[in-house]
Amino acid sequence: MKIFASLKRVALVTILALAVGACASTDKSSSFGEYVDDSTITARVKTALLQDKEVSGLAINVETFKGTVQLSGFAKTRSERALAHQIAHETPGVKAVKNDILLR
Repeated sequence: MKIFASLKRVALVTILALAVGACASTDKSSSFGEYVDDSTITARVKTALLQDKEVSGLAINVETFKGTVQLSGFAKTRSERALAHQIAHETPGVKAVKNDILLR
């Protein structure tokens, strides 16, 4: 009976260790919590871009990975491109901004 109880504990500890390890992030993947945070940041940045009258928010794509926001798409002027960068940079939770917006 003691052996069975010990095996159950070992199995439980192993399962918990694997579950915690599966939630960890690596350089190329994010944990579930980071994914949720990144999704929230993306939504905040996109909303801010859409609300700004000087930026064409529909022409700019936003992606976030571990707090770094990547902007892509098109802007009509350099000032629109710079403003989009500034808006993203000032958004809560953003650690860095990679601006790949092209001028058309």
